[in-house]
Amino acid sequence: MIKTDILIIGAGPTGLFTVFEAGLLKLKCHLIDALPQPGGQCSEIYPKKPIYDIPAFPEILAGDLVNNLLEQIKPFEAGYTLGERAETIEKLEDETFIVTTNKGTQHHAPVVVIAGGLGSFEPRKPQIENIAKFEDNGVAYMIKDPEVYRDKKVLIAGGGDSALDWSIFLADVASEVYLVHRRNEFRGALDSVEKVAELSKKGKIELITEAEVTHLHGNDKLEAVTVKHLKNGESHIEVDNFIPLFGLSPKLGPIGNWGLEIEKNAIKVDNSYDYATNIPGIYAIGDVNTYPGKLKLILSGFHEAAIMCQSAYQRIFPDKKYVMKYTTVGGVQGFDGTKKEAKKEVVKSIV
Repeated sequence: MIKTDILIIGAGPTGLFTVFEAGLLKLKCHLIDALPQPGGQCSEIYPKKPIYDIPAFPEILAGDLVNNLLEQIKPFEAGYTLGERAETIEKLEDETFIVTTNKGTQHHAPVVVIAGGLGSFEPRKPQIENIAKFEDNGVAYMIKDPEVYRDKKVLIAGGGDSALDWSIFLADVASEVYLVHRRNEFRGALDSVEKVAELSKKGKIELITEAEVTHLHGNDKLEAVTVKHLKNGESHIEVDNFIPLFGLSPKLGPIGNWGLEIEKNAIKVDNSYDYATNIPGIYAIGDVNTYPGKLKLILSGFHEAAIMCQSAYQRIFPDKKYVMKYTTVGGVQGFDGTKKEAKKEVVKSIV
């Protein structure tokens, strides 16, 4: 069983920044996320999209924001359970919690923080009649280990950043890469679109636009797909893997059954004090919560994380009084032994 001070459900920007704020209070954190890597939507859906409302960054790519957050929290040695969804929660007699994932991994903590953005994410699946037959047998909705596709024939469907970026990446891994999109225009970053066009000219990616996959073929495993061209009939393509990357659909998921007060698919919290839910010891911060005047902004999630951690400290250590010190004064002491602090000025006597 994994034990920690604060268990964070959701490893998006708000969840990651919580690790930093908790670390300043000497509280250890562990994060659970259904996605295979930290960063939430910023990593999975739009890593190359610019964000303009992060303080001190006139413009920053979503993926770079996540990388910066991971670098910022590195000294606090957070633990991760990735690729698993928080499924059930049990409150023990001592007021602590056990959270179990869909894969049976158990986590024990006195404080649970739900920072799951808009909830857990499930892939948007194309409406192909027999697609379920080939799931985990040639069909995947996200890429966890690119080496699985080494020297394979891979067809990716989609027109966003994920489809473009993985097509580019797999061009040097797979034996053949097909990219199918219903339109001629892509929704991804311009440099990615240009890179795909360049690789297409070199024959490393076969780009098929104004088309969509309509049927899958094979016995026990995927062997081929039918591609319907909007103008020129159909084609039959032999492939080993089909990866439809049509984005993720947010759902509150099993957390909606935890007895929390829900309003319009969001968790109601006490914003007048600490973003606590109706269950003592469980907090909700970021886009997953709701309260009067709520703004679904990353910077709002950062603020909520800082306030929440102060309350969590008092819950874990009710007999201790924490005196907040600015990082400019106290520095940042990592659990790994590192310390960042301002250089002390040496005052020399003139007498």
